[in-house]
Amino acid sequence: MTAICLTCGEPAGVGLEIAQKAWSALRTELPFFVLGDARHITGETQRIEGPSQIDLTGPLPVLQHDFAGDLTPGVPDPRNAQGVIDVIARGVEMVKSAEASALCTLPIHKKALKDGAGFAFPGHTEYLAHLDGKESVVMMLACDALRVVPVTIHIALSEVPQALTPDVLRQTLQITERALQRDFGIAVPRLSVCGLNPHAGEGGSMGTEELNWIAGCLQELAQGGMNVTGPWPADTMFHTSARAGYDVAVAMYHDQALIPVKTIDFAGGVNVTLGLDFVRTSPDHGTAFDIAGKGLADPTSTIAALRMAQHMAEARGI
Repeated sequence: MTAICLTCGEPAGVGLEIAQKAWSALRTELPFFVLGDARHITGETQRIEGPSQIDLTGPLPVLQHDFAGDLTPGVPDPRNAQGVIDVIARGVEMVKSAEASALCTLPIHKKALKDGAGFAFPGHTEYLAHLDGKESVVMMLACDALRVVPVTIHIALSEVPQALTPDVLRQTLQITERALQRDFGIAVPRLSVCGLNPHAGEGGSMGTEELNWIAGCLQELAQGGMNVTGPWPADTMFHTSARAGYDVAVAMYHDQALIPVKTIDFAGGVNVTLGLDFVRTSPDHGTAFDIAGKGLADPTSTIAALRMAQHMAEARGI
């Protein structure tokens, strides 16, 4: 199998120390390499010119990408911002040219990128969609016990009812269905959809979106062959027996989706971008500047993200 490209993310965060721990845990299981500046990595590394040079018995493999700034754990250097952005773009080029099997991205710090390099995207996901020429992609959070997709993501709760439209919901469900078929080998995915309002509106007494259009949109998709049900009250969708009835839960807004998955498996959640022409996963946490450089960071989510990237690549026959 071709190696996975692990982009370095924000050097001042916990990502690179987690990469060292992940390599120790996984090097006999799956090959990966870090794309970044070896000067920023504490501990031994092996410099490689390409993925074929990885020595699984050696230290962490690094494909060198020179950064302009130095490293102070917990303190982003504005000189490194452009390097972080360029590494993501270089990683995408590698997976699209089949030099790497999948892309796994360590956490970035959006404010640091904006302040240091005028980063014009809300986050990783939107930048990756831009690099892949996609107008719409979907964010999925996953752990062993749950997959969940938020239809709207990083917007204020007050903006959700306006952003949530039949076209947006329909497109999210279609992208999710195709991705579960292609990347997870589920021939007929079962999609269960949350309502927007408490108790899914309770017959219109707590909101009318479910009656006015959400139920109709889901019925239309079901008649077209999609195995989709809902809208269901979100507060009854995530207990153990309910989760057994679907392959993915589709939530209407950020916290409705992320609270369940982070409650069930806070350390092991994985962020997956659905709808790209390549596989992309990421640990489901941030840069954690407060513990950077202290050796305290937990690699569980990055290990899970690398394993999921491998499984998705294998499902695509890569």
